[in-house]
Amino acid sequence: MAVLNRLISRSRGCSAIILSSYPYSHSIRSFCFKSCESSGINLPPIVPSPSSTSTPASPGPSVIPTPREGRNVQWVFLGCPGVGKGTYAARLSTLLGVPHISTGDLVRHELSSQGPLSSQLAEIVNQGKLLSDEIIINLLSKRLEAGEANGETGFILDGFPRTIRQAEILEGVTDIDLVINLKLREEALLAKCLGRRICSECGGNYNVACIDIKGEDGSPQMHMPPLLPPPNCESKLITRSDDTEEVVKERLRVYNEMSRPVEEFYRRRGKLLEFDLPGGIPESWPRLLQALNLDDNDNKESLAA
Repeated sequence: MAVLNRLISRSRGCSAIILSSYPYSHSIRSFCFKSCESSGINLPPIVPSPSSTSTPASPGPSVIPTPREGRNVQWVFLGCPGVGKGTYAARLSTLLGVPHISTGDLVRHELSSQGPLSSQLAEIVNQGKLLSDEIIINLLSKRLEAGEANGETGFILDGFPRTIRQAEILEGVTDIDLVINLKLREEALLAKCLGRRICSECGGNYNVACIDIKGEDGSPQMHMPPLLPPPNCESKLITRSDDTEEVVKERLRVYNEMSRPVEEFYRRRGKLLEFDLPGGIPESWPRLLQALNLDDNDNKESLAA
């Protein structure tokens, strides 16, 4: 990790480029070269990978692609803030036996650590703005290094990439098998974000909002019951500092502006699976599994019980 930290810091001044032997270090290498170029410093160009060149638009995967032999799936979850990426990514992580890597969790961990980045992160997050590529790539690189040291293979990424630049970097580093784009009506998104609660003791995530939207203009009716905490957590619930109506609306605006092009990036490569959430977990989870050609026997047994 010391190598990556030195690399990040030196990229600002571009006095040297140091490469780690870590498989994902090309992402940092690309980032450093692009940072230098934006500063007006001439460096040898990076040849883009064939997969990152312009290709005709594709309607998306008609068959869910299988991972390369010898490794687990490498999937990405896209979707607006509050759509439920973390919930469904975590469930699939358990089902498939691959790590769920959430950049939001990485940021929150850094915020709570009171480290050198915490005050800078707090200011950006509380304004509903996107973090810089440099910060996100640094946090993600540390997490990937730790996972490799623990023998992890494959991943489900949640919250990355959020910009075209991040998508291009990721594309040049590794093969993404599938990108799942979760979609939910905006009024439901706003209610979900404002209803989010966290247990200050165990860290459990809950939602006190009861969403009941009548169908209009051809849209189906939507009902999402609250996800209430167990009795021992009820008195310990707290609200995220960035879950205010003003900040949530700003996050949605920024997402639409910055991240929608990422959807098109993967759509053109035939890797994007669009999934409209029909309601809460009981309605959405079985349909998502069906779309992914997966089966969750344990969940069926628990529901039957």
